[in-house]
Amino acid sequence: MPRAALRMLQAAGVAWTLPNTIAGLVLGIVGLAFGAHLHARRRDLAIVFHRWPWGPGGALTLGNVILHTGDTLDSSCLTYAQRDGEGEEASIVLADHERAHVFQYMVLGPLFLPLYLAAGGISARNRFERAADRYASSGQGWWPW
Repeated sequence: MPRAALRMLQAAGVAWTLPNTIAGLVLGIVGLAFGAHLHARRRDLAIVFHRWPWGPGGALTLGNVILHTGDTLDSSCLTYAQRDGEGEEASIVLADHERAHVFQYMVLGPLFLPLYLAAGGISARNRFERAADRYASSGQGWWPW
């Protein structure tokens, strides 16, 4: 695909998921007052708030915003299947997993959250999480269907 066409598709995806991104920015900005810091990750097409002070750990993607409780997305983590004891898999890089969610949001826009929740929420059974794990381990297959 020509670079100009890819950029146009990315811009359309950013615009389509803007309501989700705004929600992520609001939460991230609130986190800044409690010690979070932000930077842009061009490769992930996202603004990342590191050291986001709430949650059980890990990361949450909202549109083109990633709220991350740690210091770097470039750390290894377990897949959802590994966490649920469904077999041995190689660890994945958290940034790759979250990038898949950014792509999913850019295609589904405001439909992402209802579809994600209908697919089972935060669990190994969720097709969105399985696809993100697949993408993180292989670089392909971020689409959940």
